[in-house]
Amino acid sequence: MITIVKATSKGQITLPAKWRRNFDTDRYLVKDTGKSLEISPLDLSSIVEREEYTVFDALRDNKGKGMKANDLARLLKKSL
Repeated sequence: MITIVKATSKGQITLPAKWRRNFDTDRYLVKDTGKSLEISPLDLSSIVEREEYTVFDALRDNKGKGMKANDLARLLKKSL
């Protein structure tokens, strides 16, 4: 199924509820392929220890500023 969604003024999009109900998660991976974006549900239990993924990116998540370790730990706890 293909659906057109519109980005808000903040660049956010909404995944239709009928799609979200198909997955037992509220977390999604978004991969930029250079030509498109791939969105897939994130199942934290399926991530193998050797796989890497970006949890925090200072440029993306903190306007390029560094962050104290305690603040980062607090942010990570919120994300799980």
